[in-house]
Amino acid sequence: MPAWFSPFMFKTTSGHVQFDNCNFENGHIQVHGPGTCQVKFCTFKNTHVFLHNVPLCVLENCEFVGSENNSVTVEGHPSSENNWAYTHLLGLIRSSPSVLPTEDSDSLMSLDLESRDQAWSPRTCGIVIEGSQSPTSPATGSPKAGSQEAEVGSDGERVARTPDSSDGGLSPSGEDEDEDQLTYRLSYQVQGPRPVLGGSFLGPPLPGASIQLPSCLVLNSLHQELQKDREAMALASSVQGCLIRKCLFRDGKGGVFVCSYGRAKMEGNIFRNLTYAVRCIHNSKIIMLRNHIHHCRASGIFLRLEGGGLIAGNNIYDNAEAGVDIRKKSNPLILCNQIHHGLRSGIVVLGNGKGIIRNNQIFSNKEAGIYILYHGNPVVSRNHIFKGSAAGIAVNENGRGLITENVIRENQWGGVDIRRGGVPILRSNLICFGYSDGVVVGDEGKGLLEGNTIYANKGCGVWMMSSSLPHITSNHVSYNGVYGVAVFSQKDGSGESPGGHVAQENFGEDGDATLWETELEKDDDLLRRPIATALVESNTVNHNGASGLYVQSSELLHVITNVIHANGDRGITVAQSSQLTRVANNSISCNHQSGVKVEAQCKVEFRGNGIYDNRGHGIITKGDSTVIENDIIGNRGSGLQLLPTSDTKVIKNRIHSFRAYGIAVQGRAKALLQENTVFQGKTNKTIFQQISNNQECIMQNNKFLVFKKKSDTWCLANPPARPHLENSLRGPSAAHSGQKVTAMATRITAHVEGGYHSKRSIFCTIL
Repeated sequence: MPAWFSPFMFKTTSGHVQFDNCNFENGHIQVHGPGTCQVKFCTFKNTHVFLHNVPLCVLENCEFVGSENNSVTVEGHPSSENNWAYTHLLGLIRSSPSVLPTEDSDSLMSLDLESRDQAWSPRTCGIVIEGSQSPTSPATGSPKAGSQEAEVGSDGERVARTPDSSDGGLSPSGEDEDEDQLTYRLSYQVQGPRPVLGGSFLGPPLPGASIQLPSCLVLNSLHQELQKDREAMALASSVQGCLIRKCLFRDGKGGVFVCSYGRAKMEGNIFRNLTYAVRCIHNSKIIMLRNHIHHCRASGIFLRLEGGGLIAGNNIYDNAEAGVDIRKKSNPLILCNQIHHGLRSGIVVLGNGKGIIRNNQIFSNKEAGIYILYHGNPVVSRNHIFKGSAAGIAVNENGRGLITENVIRENQWGGVDIRRGGVPILRSNLICFGYSDGVVVGDEGKGLLEGNTIYANKGCGVWMMSSSLPHITSNHVSYNGVYGVAVFSQKDGSGESPGGHVAQENFGEDGDATLWETELEKDDDLLRRPIATALVESNTVNHNGASGLYVQSSELLHVITNVIHANGDRGITVAQSSQLTRVANNSISCNHQSGVKVEAQCKVEFRGNGIYDNRGHGIITKGDSTVIENDIIGNRGSGLQLLPTSDTKVIKNRIHSFRAYGIAVQGRAKALLQENTVFQGKTNKTIFQQISNNQECIMQNNKFLVFKKKSDTWCLANPPARPHLENSLRGPSAAHSGQKVTAMATRITAHVEGGYHSKRSIFCTIL
């Protein structure tokens, strides 16, 4: 290279320069503060603009093509020393038409995007759970007229097939009863689904149906958000450093690089076919308003090393890596963007990255809509995340975050996927219409799930591993295709999601992902209270396709103060429980089969529950069970069915069966029946049934009540009907939500025609 040759086409350190309608090729332009510049309608081919400590620089209506490095570099904090042109430029900027959003411009952008992709249109629900059209009926198909009253399944489990499907109130009398035998009414109320989504009820998902969202879940326009958030408005209105607007960056390596306390504002630009659009590092700040960023070969916007600023109203799509990548303590405000059709995730937060992610539409990305890992800890609120090919939000590898008031729908994997040390707080989200489970808490996943509505997902509402010690509280889990809440010890594939999503993740420029492990956040979130046991408390679990709660676990589990109602199979199924599963103060009602089933070798304690109006037995058990102080009333099978191999203590319960026995003991079941109050049902059934002379069935101090005349009235009093919340062990989070679990059984009345056979034991019969 000749000594006289220099790549610099122009260089200034103190003056002001203005370029209009110029072409630059294969060189550099450099401006140092306090120098200033204004560039309009210029073309830069493989030309680099370097701005160092500039107090103010304006680039507008320019084209940057084919850069081998960054097209524009903004470095250093803006100089506090201003030249004569600074005031002139500032006046020009403020007098130019505002690029801040208005209501009309927000509407136009939405319409444009809607025409680009039908993902913007409301979902036409194609998920149908078989069953009645009534929101309060069990999630099962109605039987044909003339079908049998009941069928007896394996292990003697009774499955009712009656045409009526009352969810509570007056339990109907048998259609086949003779008038001279018994006219029977059981008068009480059981707890049905609680209102959700601003006081409304969610009925069964039907084709063409839509959900009326409460105001807290409706997306605001950018104009509305800026009016509400004064800090964001101040950022959007500020001008410092470099202003780049209405420029085109294409077909090169980099667009804009802001570093070392630099400041840059970008408005209305297009970044396309670059390696990356914008990089912001080393305590720099960017303001990005209404830009289009697409077809980048890496991430669209990349922030690291405490980068920050405002990213609002942008359309970010079709990028090969994340639309926005936040790392190493960067903390931007990401507001009202459309991030879609990416080949990886929409937004990635890792390596102690933070940020506020609010009011965005994130859809149709190949991987998670938002992916949080390696101690990433953002606040994610009021976003709509939908139609992704993987999870809506994935929290892995010690990721954290507060995830609140989002609508997460129609994603191929779990709406929210938590595993491998992820510890988020999930609060007040609507997670619906997913093609898999609503929420997955996988291997080593933890966290708090509170006050969410998990609705109409094709898999389970919540799938979790008990070893992860999740805290599931005050959620509404309804109309999901399989279980409402499923608790397992392990899952096939060692807890990996389909496709090995976690193992395939590549974090690009900063090397191996394990480097982030050394950068731990020391400040612990006070909202995360440690718990020693997996906990399912104060949830409403109703109208799911299979059992409301399914347990196949080898760890401790507490199930407390839930409403488990009108599910398509049993209320609770305990298939495996080598350690104690504690079921306390729950309302379990109107489920299509038994209220509770306990398999062999399972350890379960039932205390203070109200088990009402289930179509099978109240409780059927083969395992090691303790049943203390429960109300087991109005079930169509036996109140308690004790099968061979069971070892059951039944103490101080109130038990009544609508059509069958109060207590049935089969085979060599081991049982202690003590201080129970057992009410008679139909006159052709006894209160107690025992098959074979079982010496291991011990009965002590039980009270048996038989109707004798029409005026007899029995009340569930002293104590009142269960469950009783005032004595339950409710966590502070459940108390905070204000959700109540009530069962108001008031009285049992009967009108008896004819006498009772005095020679037949009302308590025990040997068959």
